[in-house]
Parts: sequence; structure tokens; C-alpha cells
Amino acid sequence: MKISIGNDHAGLDYKQAIITFLEAKGFEVVNHGTNFIESVDYPDFGHKVALDVENRNSKYGIVICGSGNGIAMTANKHKEIRCAVCWTKEIATLARQHNDANVLSIPARFTSINQAVEMVEAFLNTSFEGGRHKTRVDKISC
Repeated sequence: MKISIGNDHAGLDYKQAIITFLEAKGFEVVNHGTNFIESVDYPDFGHKVALDVENRNSKYGIVICGSGNGIAMTANKHKEIRCAVCWTKEIATLARQHNDANVLSIPARFTSINQAVEMVEAFLNTSFEGGRHKTRVDKISC
């Protein structure tokens, strides 16, 4: 399975740890994030990840910025994207189960790297429940 990942300068260490984790699990990772600590603009990376998922070049996306909000707002501008800002593995699980989230947004300044990896694992190991949640998810897109 292919996963796209993107980050700004705040998420560099997180991205590297997540890529290491994903590749060890056999995932193919497409890296759209910056590889430098110099300040960059998160939309440049969030749009690339969202396009990969929207165009079905990747099954899921992971985006990382300082608060997780700006890059999630960017990804959610894409019609087929349901990007959830998560700060615990339980929220990441619910984002998949109830919201069929296809992009996970991680707030690097408010979580540890270990928490981020746990969220990624929970996100990828959780299926959408459908049922009453599908009716709601079908109403999200404009």
C-alpha cells in the first residue's frame, strides 16, 4: 500500500520517524515534505499529499505541521479529502471508524514522536464502520 506524507519545517523529525516505521511495515512512502528545518509554507506540501489521495495515487495521506490545523485546512480544500487533526491514537481510530478519514494530520508541537507513530499505526489499522456513519460522511462534501 502506498502512503503519501508531507510536512513543513515543524514536522521534519516526525516525518522521518514515521517513514522509518512505515517502510519497516512494508508500506511504500511518497515523501512530499521538506527535508530541511528552514521555514517553509505548509500548503505547498499539504496540496501534494491531498492530490495523491484524491487521484488515488496513494491510499492514505499523512500531513504534519506545528498545530496540525493549517495543513489539514489545506488538504480539506480538496473535494475527496477527509483530513482529521489528531493528537491521540484514540482520536485517530475514531477518525477512521466514524469519519472515514483518508488523511491524518499531526500537530508536531503538541504531540511526541512516539505518539505520532502510534497515531499512524492506529489510523492505518482501523477500518471505516459504515452504517449510520456512511450517511453522515456522504453529507460532508459540497
